[in-house]
Formats: sequence, structure tokens, C-alpha cells
Amino acid sequence: MNPRRILRLIKKELLQTRRDKRMIAMILMAPVFQLFIFGYAVTTDVKHISTAVLDQDRTAASRDFIERFIRSGYFEYKDYLNRPEEVDRLLDAGKVQIVLTIPRGFADDLSRGRSAQVQAILDGSDSMTAGIISGYAAEVVREYSAGVALSRLARLKSVVPQVPRLEGRTRVWYNPELKSVNFMVPGVLCLILLIITVNLTSAAIVKEREIGTLEQLVVTPITAGELMIGKTVPFLLIGLLDMTLVLTVSVFWFHVPIAGNVFLLFALSAIFLLTSLGLGIFISTISKTQHEASLTAFFLMFPSVLLSGFMFPIANMPKVIQLITYLIPLRYFLQIIRGIFLKGNGIAQLWPQVIVLAIFGIAILTASALRFSKRLG
Repeated sequence: MNPRRILRLIKKELLQTRRDKRMIAMILMAPVFQLFIFGYAVTTDVKHISTAVLDQDRTAASRDFIERFIRSGYFEYKDYLNRPEEVDRLLDAGKVQIVLTIPRGFADDLSRGRSAQVQAILDGSDSMTAGIISGYAAEVVREYSAGVALSRLARLKSVVPQVPRLEGRTRVWYNPELKSVNFMVPGVLCLILLIITVNLTSAAIVKEREIGTLEQLVVTPITAGELMIGKTVPFLLIGLLDMTLVLTVSVFWFHVPIAGNVFLLFALSAIFLLTSLGLGIFISTISKTQHEASLTAFFLMFPSVLLSGFMFPIANMPKVIQLITYLIPLRYFLQIIRGIFLKGNGIAQLWPQVIVLAIFGIAILTASALRFSKRLG
């Protein structure tokens, strides 16, 4: 193993990368562009919910209830209906997401101390959004019901001097404002590192084979191990550069706080990069063209993203799928990144994920290196 030959090969790779304008654009612009797309588009926040109202009671109490919905800040009034038949028309056309129906006798039931009923009809074609809207509506109804009960108890104070009640107080740790961007952006960082490093590594090596320069390197005194190190270290540096860019945009544009140690974040990210670089080398050994390498990378990365917990909670997956997720390195890196970003975790909390990720990285990189050496031989 000759360090001078490795350094010269690394320098050659960096110079070749710098001269390739398309690769420079992919390295510098693509990660930031992807962060903006995912940061704004991939969100679980549901606001400005288009709402229609069918008020069949038409009383001061029903209008107050409707006003309580609009004042919540989530529901946006769009239409006022006069007949129940209009509900289907609006929901079928997708003009509203929820129709609030107040039946006749609503105010009379409240004044007589009876349970009053209201109906919320939701567009369930998007089950995730409908579930969130249903939770918002239930919370508004609960608060309104509690207000009615308190006002009635206030009138009965002369008869009942003290009525016990339960007061719940919710406190959210790590993300007090429940901003989905604080949860999604760290995941996007993992996704960008995976996509960039795997694609660049696999495509660069296959490109050398396509134009015939890889065979020229093989006949030189450079060993297979030195060649692999010289081919992967530049992309390790590029991955860390992309991470710096993404972190800068995350903190100063999206205002995502980093509660933990930034140096620990970079150190553990380098361990994950061993895995992604090893995967890129493996793809390069089974692909003959850059197009084939790109398709292979897509088919290998797509399941990793879906099963890592980036978009869907692993706890909600079937048990068999949950067992498969333990074989996905991105799962552990997501836990590490979100732990450092949101909770300020250190190595004392993250060591189980770090050990598993290191084992994956060493195993994948070793297997890929052996196949790479065999392919060259």
C-alpha cells in the first residue's frame, strides 16, 4: 500500500471531477435543490383546510360554534350550504375537505342540558390528511363542549359550591412547536447523502470502464486496494462537502436547530458514508454502463428510503416488514441524525446505532472491495 500513489490518484479524481461541469452541478446544486423541494413539499402540517358549513339550526349558538371552528386557525371557510344534497357535489368536486353539519335543535339541546350533536363529513380519499383533519375537528368540539359545561356550572355555583374537574396539560419535548420541517429536514440530509454518494461512486467507476481508462490504471503498479481507496476517498470528501452545504441551508434558511454536537454529527456521518460508498462500488461491479448503474442504484435505494422510517413510521408496518428494516443501514443513520438534531443525543445514547452502522459499513465496504478486486483481476 503506497500512500503517494493513493494521494496522486485522489488528486487525479478531484481534478477530473472539477473539470466535469455536469458533475459539479450535481455535487453543489442538486443537494440544495433537493433540500428545498423536500423541505417545503414533504410536510405533515395541514393548514388552510377548505371548509363548508350546512347550518340547519341557524341560531346564535350554531353561529358561535361555527365561528369557534374558523378561529381555530386550521379551518378556512369556503362555502355555506342550504341543502344536504349539496354536500355530495362539493366533496365529489374536491372543492372542500370537510363539511360541518349542524342539525336543527342544536341550540335547544344545549339550553336544556341535553347532548347536542354535530356532524363532520370528510374527504377520505387522502386517508392521512383526513385523519389529521378529524383530530383537529375533534379538538375544537372538545374545547367547545368544555366551555359549555363550564358556563353551565358557573350558573349552578349557588347550588353546587365546588365541582371537581380534571385539567390536562400537554408538554411537548424536543419539538415544542410541532414543526414538521424540524423532523423532515434531518431525514432529507440522510437521503441526500445516500443518493449523491451512491450515484457518484457507481457512475464514476463505470464511466472509467466505458472510456477504457480503468484498464489503463490496472496495468500500472497501482494495486486493486490502492485503486479502490483512491476512487472512494474523493467521494467521501464530496459527501462531507454536501453535508456542510445542506446543514448551512437547514440552519440559516429553514431555521432547524441542532441541539447536539456538530462534530459528532460529521464523525457519525462519515461512518454512514462507508456504507453508501461500499454500495456504490458494488453497483459499479455489476453494471456495464452508466445508465445501468443509475437504474440499479434506484432499485436498491428506493426500498431503503421506504423502509428506513423516513416517510412512514416503522411501528406501523407489518411485523415481517419491521424485521426486514433491521437490514437497512439508513434506518440507524436516521435515528442518529434525528437524535443529534432534535434531542441533542450524544454517543452515550447513540452507541447501539453507531455499532450496528459501523458493522454494516465495514461489511458492505469489504464485500464490495473483494468483488471490485476480483472484477479487476
